[in-house]
Amino acid sequence: MSEDLKKAAYYIYVLSDSTGETAETVTLAALSQFKKKDIIISRISHVRTDEHIRGTVKEVAEMRGLIVYTLVSDHLRRVLTEEARKHQIPTIDIIGPLLETFSVYLGKSPQSKPGLLHKIDELYFRRIEAIDFTVKHDDGQNLRTMVEADIVLLGVSRTTKTPLSIYLAKEGWRVANIPVVMDIPLPQELFSMDQRKIVGLIIDPEKLTTIRKARLRHLGQELSSYADIEHVIQEVDYGKDLFRRNRWPLINVTNRAVEEVAGDILALTVGKDRRVE
Repeated sequence: MSEDLKKAAYYIYVLSDSTGETAETVTLAALSQFKKKDIIISRISHVRTDEHIRGTVKEVAEMRGLIVYTLVSDHLRRVLTEEARKHQIPTIDIIGPLLETFSVYLGKSPQSKPGLLHKIDELYFRRIEAIDFTVKHDDGQNLRTMVEADIVLLGVSRTTKTPLSIYLAKEGWRVANIPVVMDIPLPQELFSMDQRKIVGLIIDPEKLTTIRKARLRHLGQELSSYADIEHVIQEVDYGKDLFRRNRWPLINVTNRAVEEVAGDILALTVGKDRRVE
């Protein structure tokens, strides 16, 4: 044991059947209310056996410490309580009372599976990563890493490519989107990736014309061929022909909610039963 540890006046052991991050965070939050600096906190993670608990309790007893714990197993909580009582060690059970109360209220026993909260945290961070990827691959950006996308959306301007991309990203999918412009070739990177990831978006020309006119008014710009019905029809037809020639599935987004279209996109690209887990 280091000299610093020997000089500490108080020893708090944080035990968990998972990473122990939650228990340590709660412990630190509570300790912030006390003006004590000579406290050592030791986190002991992945406590899954009776032997591990007994060995830890003996160490805590030698240091005259205190135990804060999050153990989802009712059996392990009992073992810890019994061992701590033998050695006269004070304990704080963070999750046990919650599990017991929820069990009574919900009329259902807890799963007692360690690490579920950590799994939720991992899912959260995967979603954040997906959003970051999607923002960086919006409107044809960063083509070199587009191959890492789970889904690639193609469509002429104002076919809800970006809103759909962000919605799917919040569900954990990495999405890239590329604008389709008449007579401008699509990037070659698109043809070297898994073609099953690619979906073409189409829309009714009259609806698209209305959307584009509103966009131009919002920007304070003059009406142009961008919102001209004849030009829009040509663009939409160009997109349809392009998608069909490359055998990319088409989805019509006209007057449809983002959530509905996103469901169709997932069904076509990653399978309707697949979920980010």
